[in-house]
Amino acid sequence: MRVLKILSNNAVIATEDDQQEVVAIGRGIGFGKQMGDSLNTADIESQFVKKASGMTDILAQLTSAIPTECLFITQEIIKLAKSRLNIEAQETLFFALSDHISFAVERYKKGIEIKNILLWDIKQFYQAEFAVALEALAMINQKLHCELPEDEAGFIALHLANATTNNMQSTMQSAGMIKDILNIIKYDLRIKYDEKSIDYQRIITHLKFFSLRLLNRTEVNHDDKSIYAGIQDAMPVAYQCALKINDYVLKNHRCQLTTDEIMFLTIHINRLKPD
Repeated sequence: MRVLKILSNNAVIATEDDQQEVVAIGRGIGFGKQMGDSLNTADIESQFVKKASGMTDILAQLTSAIPTECLFITQEIIKLAKSRLNIEAQETLFFALSDHISFAVERYKKGIEIKNILLWDIKQFYQAEFAVALEALAMINQKLHCELPEDEAGFIALHLANATTNNMQSTMQSAGMIKDILNIIKYDLRIKYDEKSIDYQRIITHLKFFSLRLLNRTEVNHDDKSIYAGIQDAMPVAYQCALKINDYVLKNHRCQLTTDEIMFLTIHINRLKPD
């Protein structure tokens, strides 16, 4: 592996034997190095494929501005997240998260607290990511000697959730859409959710992917509609509720649900319906 560009004393862009560019992180890994120098792989504490084009100058600026301790604690958090969540570590996640942690610690030292208005939604809809984020928060507070509030765990969870979509705006909009749809179902069926039930967890999982598909304008649309024969008649209450969700989506997100999406929703909603 050879150095392609020095980002900072602790980060470089390097090329592997197959000429693939990677971002390599390690204490002092870039110190005294020049373009073309070989890297000792034993000095590399973390590395990931450089995918975003035109990011080199931005990465250099970030690694110079972000305190070293924030870079290395971000490494540990991403390792933890990779072991628990189905995410791919990219340079965009590493630097977005390390930049956020650096800024959060700086705010804390200045006595500035920022409330996370999506905290409740994140806890409900991104439970796995939030669980990892709580561990990350404890790690940050212990190693950086601060007392960041739970709100920060919510922000970290959003970054982790965003790693699967690579679109933070969609991730945040998704949480709002899920909340709205759950309210439509709750008031239409006049039910109280059992948040520990399998059926509740199933619809949360479905709505996560459903909302992201809508926001990214990715449709589920099968040619054979006969597979849904009888569902409308067998589940009339759930079907009418699904149509109300379609109205909501059309009005608020300018997107028309396909027959497939309406039927999938109907089946999930019907499971929540009281006997």
